[in-house]
Amino acid sequence: MNKFLLSFLFITILTAACNNASKPDVTASPATATPVAAVAPPVTTIQWVDTVKHIGKVTEGEKVEIAYKFINTGTNPLVISNVMASCGCTIAEKPEAPIAPGKDGYIKASFNSQGRIGANHKTLTVYANTAEGTFPLQFDVEVVAKK
Repeated sequence: MNKFLLSFLFITILTAACNNASKPDVTASPATATPVAAVAPPVTTIQWVDTVKHIGKVTEGEKVEIAYKFINTGTNPLVISNVMASCGCTIAEKPEAPIAPGKDGYIKASFNSQGRIGANHKTLTVYANTAEGTFPLQFDVEVVAKK
């Protein structure tokens, strides 16, 4: 019985080794090489006109539109790569095209107050080609129940 088990194990290992040896080495082929990551745009600077908004009171169910103005104060185009909201009740919108030096733009957001009764503090995180890399934008709103 031991000879049978030993023979079976030997044949299994030999078969596995032969299968691996017959496969071509694809790691050396330039066609299968891992693509190089895209080059990041050159760094620039940004000036925010405002980074905190105090909306006040709104009635539950209202949608609130918010806009944050910024200026590209650098010498390279400003690329806003992403804007992330702190929760699903806020939808952020970013400029799709790069902002030229000296020009301004807006980060826009829409807050849905449905089901959000009480004080709300929300944050948008802006990702851009600046030395800082990210910027927090905030707003406060108090949602009151419908009468």
